[in-house]
Amino acid sequence: MEVLALFRGEKKYLNSLGIKALSLNPEMIESTHTCKSCQNVFSGSYCNLCGEKVLTAKERSFKTIFNQVLLTITFTDSRLIRSLWLTIKDPGSLARDFVNGIRVNHISPTALFFVLNLFYFFFPFIQLFNASLNTQLLSPFSWFYQSIIAHKIVSLNLTLDSFTLMYNLKTTGLAKLMVMVFVIVSSLPLNLLYWKKNKFFADHITYAVELASFNLFVNAILLTIFVRLFGLGGYLSEAVLTSIFISTNLYFVIRSGNKFYKERGWRLILKSVILILFLKIALEVYRAILFLVTVAML
Repeated sequence: MEVLALFRGEKKYLNSLGIKALSLNPEMIESTHTCKSCQNVFSGSYCNLCGEKVLTAKERSFKTIFNQVLLTITFTDSRLIRSLWLTIKDPGSLARDFVNGIRVNHISPTALFFVLNLFYFFFPFIQLFNASLNTQLLSPFSWFYQSIIAHKIVSLNLTLDSFTLMYNLKTTGLAKLMVMVFVIVSSLPLNLLYWKKNKFFADHITYAVELASFNLFVNAILLTIFVRLFGLGGYLSEAVLTSIFISTNLYFVIRSGNKFYKERGWRLILKSVILILFLKIALEVYRAILFLVTVAML
């Protein structure tokens, strides 16, 4: 405390002389921290053994996350592989460690998502988040879509076949750009299911981003490689894809519900099943937004 008092007194003296003293955070000077990665006790902002940073509120800002994404895309290292493997092997752990301030060994879920989405955008993978016009007409909102389509065909003076071709080409690119809409929509039910867990809304978003990363890698990239390797493209109907989506996501939400939300027993199973239903609703809402945006841009 004497050192801190001396520092404060010296700073006042320098300010009285018109000299700007170095701005330091007194809380950092007088407090110690236990590293969440290696359990080392240290002072300051960074662990002197492993380099883990003390998590502050600023670290959760969108500006910081955006900077991390740029860094990951331009300087990808082994942390990307470790983060991807952790998402598959132990779902929910990446998001849990990130919100708890354990970040030195892995990239953030948001950075992982944007890296995978970059591959998803530039390469012809299975369009997990895409929906052709025929798929849209099978949705619960098809009665609403039909009137919009009829009006658009008349205004553009097109045949149904020509309009379908134009729509499918346009929606493919938009779907890859609008995946984040699905992430935000799918995170909303988490606030209701786990409101007693005292999580920030940003924490639910982080969890939903890891879930989207899992789907991009498993149900888009890996599934495409598997299908093309064994020539199974003819068997991928909408029903088969839906079954794969439900089973893989059920695996994720059960495992991650225990890791991230610390839910157990019958509550974990019940909430996982409810969350799968919510994910289906979120997918339909996302597809509805995608349809309206696509039609508006034709």
